[in-house]
Amino acid sequence: MAQYYSVEQVAELLGLHVRTVRGYIRDGRLAATRIGKQYRIARADLEAFTGAPAAPPAPVPGAGPRRAEVSAVVRIENVDRAAADRLSTAVLAAIAGPREGGWPLHVETVHDEERETLRLVVLGDPADTAALLGIVHTMTSSMH
Repeated sequence: MAQYYSVEQVAELLGLHVRTVRGYIRDGRLAATRIGKQYRIARADLEAFTGAPAAPPAPVPGAGPRRAEVSAVVRIENVDRAAADRLSTAVLAAIAGPREGGWPLHVETVHDEERETLRLVVLGDPADTAALLGIVHTMTSSMH
């Protein structure tokens, strides 16, 4: 896939002022494509202009992949200490492997012995959280 640079990125890479880079584009010395009101310079065109390999363009703030995070609290009733330990261990084992998105899934467990409830506090990627909630659903629906 072709890599493109903004005028600002080219100016920074070459140690030039943004107006100077725009002037090179206007004069036809640096090939660029106009997209809306902005120019984009292909990596090959920048390399032809400088006569040297160009560094990959720096990421533009806010242009990278968006990250969504879910927070969920699951309250499970009628859970004694032994069942709470089994559920907590199973949940923590389920999240121990690597995540597809690379973001960790964080789970905290809180058992209230007096009320016989277990709370799972889950923070993480929506897909990973949904998968974990499916596991919790399966485990709790099969509890006696």
